[in-house]
Amino acid sequence: MNVLVTGAKGFIGSNLCEWLRPDVTLLTFELGDRELRERLDAADFVYHLAGVMRPDNEEEFEEVNVGLTERICEHLSGRKVPIVFTSSVQAMLNNPYGRSKRRAENVLDEYAVQNGAPVLVYRLTNVFGKWAKPNYTSVVATFCHNIARDLEIEISDPGRELALIYIDDVARSFLEDLDSTGSGLRYRHVEPHYHVTLGDLAGLIRSFHTMVKVPDLRGFTGKLYGTYVSYLDRFSYALDKKQDDRGFLAELIKADSFGQIFVSRTKPGVTRGGHFHRTKAEKFLVLEGRAVVRLRHLLDGRVVAIKVSGMDMRPIDIAPGYVHSIENVGTGDLITLFWASEVFDPDNPDTYREPNVLRP
Repeated sequence: MNVLVTGAKGFIGSNLCEWLRPDVTLLTFELGDRELRERLDAADFVYHLAGVMRPDNEEEFEEVNVGLTERICEHLSGRKVPIVFTSSVQAMLNNPYGRSKRRAENVLDEYAVQNGAPVLVYRLTNVFGKWAKPNYTSVVATFCHNIARDLEIEISDPGRELALIYIDDVARSFLEDLDSTGSGLRYRHVEPHYHVTLGDLAGLIRSFHTMVKVPDLRGFTGKLYGTYVSYLDRFSYALDKKQDDRGFLAELIKADSFGQIFVSRTKPGVTRGGHFHRTKAEKFLVLEGRAVVRLRHLLDGRVVAIKVSGMDMRPIDIAPGYVHSIENVGTGDLITLFWASEVFDPDNPDTYREPNVLRP
C-alpha cells in the first residue's frame, strides 16, 4: 500500500511517519513541493495533515487550508482513495482559522459523496508529545522547552483548564484508519483526553526538572514526563554524593509508590550497615567487586553470610528484623546498587543501630 502523508515534517506528521507499519510505502508532501500530482497518482491512502495555523496574513488560511484540500480532492476525483484529515476543534468557532478548517471539511464531504470514498476527520485539540515546536502552538512544548533550560514561562491564567491528547494516542488511532472501509465523511475522536489547569501543568513539569523523587508515572504524568525529557538540552547531571572515609553513597531515584534506589562505592576492608529495620525491606546488588553480606535474626541470633561478587548478578533480600551489613572483601572498590521499599524519612528513618554490630 502506498501511503501519502502531507505535512510529513510537521509535529503530527513526523510522529505518524515514525509509527507507520513496515508493509506500507511512504510518500510525503510538504507545502512548497511541486510533486503533489505524481504522489497523489501513486497514493492508495492519504493522511492530509498539512496546513497553516499562524500565517503571515489571513489569506493563507484560505489558500492553504482550503485550497490545498481542494487540489487533493480534485486530483483524486474518480478514485475511491481514503483520506484522513486533521481538522481542529476551532472548526466550530467563528475565527479565520476555524472557518478555513470547516470549509476544508465541506470540500472533503463533497469528495466522499461524489466518489464513495471514506473520509475520516479529526477535530483535534492541544496535542502534546515529542517534536512539537515550542513557542508556537503547543503550550506543553513551550513549558517543557523553557523549563528544561531554566527559562521563564508565562502563565496568563493558572486556573484555565486545558484538554490535552497525546501524540502516540493520535498516531495509534490514525493507524487503525488504514483498514477503514465504507464511504462518506465520519468524525473520529482520540481517547483518552486529559484535563489539567495551566498552573498544575507548569508545576508538574517543574517537578521533572530536578527530579529525584518520582511521581506516579502511569497515564498522563508518564506521557508528560516522556515529552519533557524529549526537550532536554543536557542529558547528564551530577548526583548529590554523601562522601566520607568509607567511600560514598548517592541517591538515584525515589518515589512513594516504590521506595528508592541508591548506589554506593565502598573502599576495601570497609563494612557498611550494622542496623536493622522494623518495616522497611531492601535489596542489595553488587555490581563490581567482592563482598560478604551478613544477616542476623534479632530473635534467635541466627546468622547468614552470603558471598557475592559483581560477576554473579545475584540480588540479596534484606528482610525486616535482621541486623545486616555488607563488607568489601576484595582488593578494589565495591560498587553496590540498593533498593529500599520506603523513601528515607529523616524524621522516621526506620533504621535502628544494633550494639552487637556484625563482624567478620
